[in-house]
Amino acid sequence: MATKTAHAYIKGVDVQPRKAGIVASLVRDRYVADAIVILEHTPRRAAKPVMKAIQSANANLMQQGSIDTKTIAIKRISVTAGTRMRRYVPASRGRALPFEKISSNIFVEVTGEEKAKKAPAKQSAAKKEKENK
Repeated sequence: MATKTAHAYIKGVDVQPRKAGIVASLVRDRYVADAIVILEHTPRRAAKPVMKAIQSANANLMQQGSIDTKTIAIKRISVTAGTRMRRYVPASRGRALPFEKISSNIFVEVTGEEKAKKAPAKQSAAKKEKENK
């Protein structure tokens, strides 16, 4: 059985990397099925994009062939800082104070084992004789 890997990279998620990293650490080094259940019951806003990235990587792995769904696990998950949009908020006396809208990039890599191929059934001696005649 061979091990296959696939990944998904979601850019520009409108969640701060610090907050998304906390959610990502909840599911690091777990099976995908367990991670999805954990994220469905996590009351943080970052749980939805992290779950979406995991499901995307899972779908990418399933496209590679016959993979045993019980063996699919998260090999690597990381959250990095994305682009920052510079914005301004009005302040007193006609001033404008700058602030930045911070986004995140979420990277997920999953691995899974290929399903074992069944060997052809052995033919009985009687069937072999019939085929030879």
